[in-house]
Amino acid sequence: MLGNFTYCNPTKLYFGEDSLINLNEELPKYGKNVVLVYGGGSIKKNGIYDKVTRILKNCGKDVAEISGVMPNPTLAKLYEGTDIARKHKADLILAVGGGSVCDYSKAVAVSVNCSDDPWEKYFIRFEEPDCKIIPVGCVLTMVGTGSEMNAGSVITNEKTKQKIGHVFASEEVMPRFTVLDPRYTMTLTEYQMVSGIYDIFNHICEQYFSGNDDNTSDYIAEGLMRSLIHSSRIAVNDPQDYEARSNIMWTATWALNTLIAKGKSTDWTVHMLGQAVGGYTNATHGMTLAAVSLAYYRYIMPYGLDKFVRFAENVWNVSSEGKSKEHIAEDGLAEMEKWMQEIGVVMNISEFGVTESDLEKLAELTLPMEGGYKPLNRDEVIKIFNESLRIYQVNY
Repeated sequence: MLGNFTYCNPTKLYFGEDSLINLNEELPKYGKNVVLVYGGGSIKKNGIYDKVTRILKNCGKDVAEISGVMPNPTLAKLYEGTDIARKHKADLILAVGGGSVCDYSKAVAVSVNCSDDPWEKYFIRFEEPDCKIIPVGCVLTMVGTGSEMNAGSVITNEKTKQKIGHVFASEEVMPRFTVLDPRYTMTLTEYQMVSGIYDIFNHICEQYFSGNDDNTSDYIAEGLMRSLIHSSRIAVNDPQDYEARSNIMWTATWALNTLIAKGKSTDWTVHMLGQAVGGYTNATHGMTLAAVSLAYYRYIMPYGLDKFVRFAENVWNVSSEGKSKEHIAEDGLAEMEKWMQEIGVVMNISEFGVTESDLEKLAELTLPMEGGYKPLNRDEVIKIFNESLRIYQVNY
């Protein structure tokens, strides 16, 4: 295992049925003024909103709300929420929703006391906060992003169509606590559930497909992938299977709480390609990742062949008998493709309305990354988008 690193994750997790009750333990640790952040209103339909607000009231909190946080939180929404939190003199931001709500809440937390424009400071120049950061707590209702236990935030500039993520270095950006009740995820549509499942899987892949050393992180990643594949098949067949949904939720958290990135260079090119598509089309994040993944991995496979062979054998149980390394690696990606089709992800960017005339613009929106086996130039980015556009078809 190569490289030196420091690991610290200060987020406290409360996992399991009825874990929301633990808000009673956490809320008294913070001041009176709480900003409650949520999305389009589903938490009001499923009763989570009433439960949370009842606990907030019983704890004597003065609550302001930021509602309507969209799946791809926009810069305009960030400015709006920052203004609300600033006027309320927020002592705590409580995010109730999926990864987008958690991402957005962290962006608000670092922006309230920021004297600069947060878009320019955090998402263009990638600077770190030099101001007081408002504490964030999360109640998760959709799994996928891992935002409940990391310092990442993704914001979309709707005018420039840039969708940019910033993983902050400061531990203060990470949620102080997160409530993880798998029952809350069972109100999602199948499309949302499957999108989240692939988001989880790709988070693991982005960290796995880098480096060639014997790294403990890769063994953990393989176990997480195998667990997710197994549970995803059960959940697609029976979305109310608690065991499968709880395993998916726990895998999502460990897929992106930075643990399996330790000692790794990590890649994240699929995310750069997918976020370019998401910023351009406003498509669902996990589905944009799925739509570009196979084209990318088949392109870079020759440059990281040994790892793709390991992926085929250890994750997909591909037999190596009588096969070349290339054949084994190709069979692994073929098994991955079958699984993607089986659970029903989008596998072609044309599903989002992308045409060949859009590819140049998508390439402009794709941020370059260097951690993987093959840094891409502009022509290669266009080639991969073109492959994704033309070859892979949806097979529900």
